[in-house]
Amino acid sequence: MEIDKITIGEAKELVAIFGNQQQEDAPSKLLEGYIGKYVIVRTRNEGINCGVIKALDNTGIILAEARRLYYHKPKDIKVSWYEGVSQSGLSSDSKISTPVEEKVIVECYSVTLCTKEAIQSLKAHTSHEQN
Repeated sequence: MEIDKITIGEAKELVAIFGNQQQEDAPSKLLEGYIGKYVIVRTRNEGINCGVIKALDNTGIILAEARRLYYHKPKDIKVSWYEGVSQSGLSSDSKISTPVEEKVIVECYSVTLCTKEAIQSLKAHTSHEQN
């Protein structure tokens, strides 16, 4: 195919091939700046987890120092949900798992960046023991 003699149909084919790739990569590129950051990750099936992002793409995320938040309330009662935890840390009655070295979550997810105060709280919170 000569680029100077390309038909409209051929141009549409090229756009379909290369345009889709750019769209598929957009979320990963957007989040690349979060690699190495301590975050809270929310998913449909895996629940709420926190940890340091090691890698991510359009299909999932890998967390280091990962902990699952079983029951969580923010330390600051004026804010709510896990977004509040990402700002002020955990209340004393929250329940969180022991940290694992690495956790791979393969499904849709959302990422919330944690403040320094929240990171200290999440890392220091006593692990919930099963009865």
